[in-house]
Amino acid sequence: MAKEIPKLRILPVESLVLHERYDDQRAPRLIERLKQSGVLINPPIVSPMPDGTERYMVLDGANRTTAFASMGLPHVVAQVVQPDDKRLELKAWNHVLRRLDPNEFLDRLHSIPDLEFKPTDADHDPDMFWDETTLAWIQTKDGSSFTVSCTDCELLTRVANLNAIVDCYTDYAKIDRAKIQELEKLNHLYEDMSVIVAFPPFGIIEVFGLCSGGHRLPAGITRFAISPRALRVNYPLDELARDITIDQKNDSLSNWIKERLTRKGIRHYSEATVLFDE
Repeated sequence: MAKEIPKLRILPVESLVLHERYDDQRAPRLIERLKQSGVLINPPIVSPMPDGTERYMVLDGANRTTAFASMGLPHVVAQVVQPDDKRLELKAWNHVLRRLDPNEFLDRLHSIPDLEFKPTDADHDPDMFWDETTLAWIQTKDGSSFTVSCTDCELLTRVANLNAIVDCYTDYAKIDRAKIQELEKLNHLYEDMSVIVAFPPFGIIEVFGLCSGGHRLPAGITRFAISPRALRVNYPLDELARDITIDQKNDSLSNWIKERLTRKGIRHYSEATVLFDE
């Protein structure tokens, strides 16, 4: 049986809608890399908005999409996934905060109105903490562990409070994303780690609804996954910038993919793959 090839399409950059804020720390480096390489290595993952507007929500690749818009490129290669694809998963990223004064962070955090703080046992199962009011589970290097909750469970209030929490450290810390929630499991990886902020999972329908309404989650707390995933595509930016119609560009993309299939230039990995050159 032939292996499935991810669906790649060239789309107008202006038709892509972000469901999350983009990361100011990563965007300038990304633009420079794009200019130097002249290719788009990993296409964003997008999904048609269910509101009939012919827009696409960016599931993964907010910074790439923002970089393309900043560079004035009219089109982008994207992997298109349907919202009801059973292989589409939505999980949470957690934020590892480095080079941050925990006390200053806690002072800023406590200045946010209408939040509640509850001490926790760091040895507890993290899944115990998540309910409709919990915004984050925070652990500091000195051993402090607590949840942050809000009394108003309304979705937009939760999103506003999540953005306020992340704003407490965005400009003050180096931020790494991690799947792991427990601080003790990350200690050996980050010598300069100060705090880990773990976030609750959202539902796919919730995120589509927020995006359709023009609301954005904080950068880097949603983790969409799809299999198969198109990586190392290396599509030339010059092709995307050509002064031809989008239909012509999609025809060129189709021929480009066929040529790689013919010369066996596309490889399908069925096992989990770890990349060391990101």
